Order: sequence, then structure tokens, then C-alpha cells
Amino acid sequence: MKTVIVMLALVSMSVAQDTPTDIVKSDLPKQAECVVCASSGEAHGMERPAAGVMYKGKPYYFCNKKEVGAFKKNPDSFAPLVLPREMPEFGLSDTTGKVWDAEAMKGKLVLIDFWATWCGPCKEMLPVLDKLHSKYKDKGFELLSVSVDQKKADLDRFLKSHPFPNPVVHDTAGVYAKWGVRLIPAAFLVKDGKIVAQWVGVVKEEDMNAKIDGHLKSKN
Repeated sequence: MKTVIVMLALVSMSVAQDTPTDIVKSDLPKQAECVVCASSGEAHGMERPAAGVMYKGKPYYFCNKKEVGAFKKNPDSFAPLVLPREMPEFGLSDTTGKVWDAEAMKGKLVLIDFWATWCGPCKEMLPVLDKLHSKYKDKGFELLSVSVDQKKADLDRFLKSHPFPNPVVHDTAGVYAKWGVRLIPAAFLVKDGKIVAQWVGVVKEEDMNAKIDGHLKSKN
């Protein structure tokens, strides 16, 4: 009986650790950064948190209680980045009909860029991505542009006036959500089915160059 009770207690503890648990207001720190605002590129520094949550042994703090709801919907997407990590599910067809999934990416270093035609920073990154594609395309590197536009017509119209030299897919399956994308542009470098680097927002070309160079060299 004691063994059964101990086992049940351990299971209970495991479930508790994997479920977001509210932190009592009196236990909140005087200063903390809102994890939701920080992850969406709207960080506003340290302040007195309005709420907090424990998840997998780590505390997360929020500037208002509404942010707690956003966190609890998908807490793992706010967790500190672990690199490398397994790439989430991916399976979309490009404008030529080719299916891009884990199998199609085997043996290549793939930069997956989530963007939209209405996104200013995304368009600002296009020349940088074009340079990367041109520089590495013959070295086992592939650039895959994933449009999150709601209407495919908007994407088609944009591609007519701005043709891409690399494969473009339209996200019709909510892949961006599975990948935890909340702000675009968002780029993920994938190697052997694992995410080995990632960036959000406008990124310097040399920063991406360094990562791509390093992983291509280690591949050979």
C-alpha cells in the first residue's frame, strides 16, 4: 500500500510540474520582466509584476493578468530556448507543387523564414535573405519562405512583382502556430531534423552568415 501511495504522489508531482500553477501574490518579486511582452518584441524593462506562474520548476511573470491566459494556452512556446531541439511538424507545398516536409529537408541545411506580404520588417529582410541564398545555395543550403498571409491571392500578387529565387510556401495549415511563431519575421535554421538556430525580427546579415557557415562546415 505504501508503495502505491508513493507512486501516486510521484505521478501527482509530475503532473503539477507540467501544469502552469499561479504564484501567490505575496510571493511575487518587486521587479521582473513580463515574459509575454518580451517574447513578442515589446519588452518594457523590469517592473512590479501583476501576476506570476510556476511551470516546470521555473517562474514566469506578467505585467497584467490577461497575459497569464496567453501563457497558459501554450506555455512551452515561452520557455527558454533549447538548441538544438527537434523541429515541430512541417508539411507544406511550394508554388511548384513540391511538398516540403522533414523528408524533403534531409541532408540539407534549411533556413525556414516565416513572413507576410504586409509585414514591413519582413520585406526589409528580403535583400539579406536573397544574399544568403545566392551565397550558399550550391553548398547544401536551402532557403524556404513561409508566407502567413491569410489570402493566397495576396501572396500571388506580391510574387508577380517580387519573384523569389527560392521556394515559397503558403501556410494553410497553421504551421506557424506549431512552431511557436508570434512575431514575424521569424527564421529557423534546421539541420538533420533539428532547429539549431533561430532569429526574430530584423537580423544582421553577418549574424546569419556566422551560424550558416558554422553548420555547413560541421556538416562536411
